Amino acid sequence: MPVSVGINLLVGLLALLVGFMMFRSLPVLARAGGPVLFPLLSIVIPARNEAGRIAPLLRSLQEQHYKSFEVLVVDDHSTDETAAIAHSFGATVLHNDAIQSGSGKSAACWHGAQHARGQWLLFLDADTALADADSLTKLLGSYRQRGARGILSLQPYHTVHRFYENLSAIFNVIVIVGMNVFTLWKTRFNTAGSFGPCILCNKDDYFLSGGHHKILGAVLDDLALGQAFLDKNLPVRCMGGGGVINFRMYPEGLKTLVEGWCKSFAVGSKSTHPIVMSMIVLWISGAFISTGAFVSSIASLNPAAMALSALLYAAYALQTWRFARRCGNFRKSLFFVYPLLFTFFAVLHVYSLFRAHVLHSVKWKGRKIEV
Repeated sequence: MPVSVGINLLVGLLALLVGFMMFRSLPVLARAGGPVLFPLLSIVIPARNEAGRIAPLLRSLQEQHYKSFEVLVVDDHSTDETAAIAHSFGATVLHNDAIQSGSGKSAACWHGAQHARGQWLLFLDADTALADADSLTKLLGSYRQRGARGILSLQPYHTVHRFYENLSAIFNVIVIVGMNVFTLWKTRFNTAGSFGPCILCNKDDYFLSGGHHKILGAVLDDLALGQAFLDKNLPVRCMGGGGVINFRMYPEGLKTLVEGWCKSFAVGSKSTHPIVMSMIVLWISGAFISTGAFVSSIASLNPAAMALSALLYAAYALQTWRFARRCGNFRKSLFFVYPLLFTFFAVLHVYSLFRAHVLHSVKWKGRKIEV
């Protein structure tokens, strides 16, 4: 067996093992119990030109068994029918007329929180939808079981409808792993913040932390808000949203997908613990190294090398698919050519670094955001 192939196999195997340590598990909420009473809940939904996406969320809220909540849709300078659709589902529509720095989402959330009547606040992105009629009960019950303090945030389960949306697979894995708390060591590392699409907290803790007003200039409001709570010694808990809340990311097309992930990754990696980041880098490198070992073994016509490298390639494909399936319903067949997914991730990540460190700006929903 050629020495270079043997080295690639060893490094690839090491990266495969590191992958298991990097993403040990993704806990989800338990099933809902019997009928219970919770404080009045205010659901705040920041929305900018979400006419094509907000209806499933509002419909899923109407279908909940638990009914003690108000829905506040904060219209953030929309130019479409977002407000009219929200009205048609009985939501209270607030208009955020203030011109703030940053992406606008934090200003909209702050505006909604100031008008909320509930003792608990649930911030939901407009592209999410609750999975079933017991989702709110599961979420609120879990928050109460954990002391009803700080933040409980869920990363929604990504539902894929069109082929190009599968290109988000590696990004979903890295977003979750980058929160630091899903490794083999679980809580050894502090969380990088909170997941942005679904954040539950109580009003007292929210205003004590400064809430979204404190982070108006932040590009990644989810990480910044979580850190604001941590700065006040308030707990921040992150979990998977499977069986509770779903979302469909960037259904508008590939261009929006590129802009969205570029915005997220331009500054997001700064909050990941160096040890976790090192594991991520090794795991991503292993994807290319295992592929290189497979190609080199074929070129060398060495039967032993070909067999071992094929096993490593297959193991990497299976591991990557299992990681991705924790995050969304990504197409299984695509992981037979997983190097394409990693290549797309690497190219877009380099582009995001260029936008952040050379152009010092990213684009999102018609806005130019300084970073």
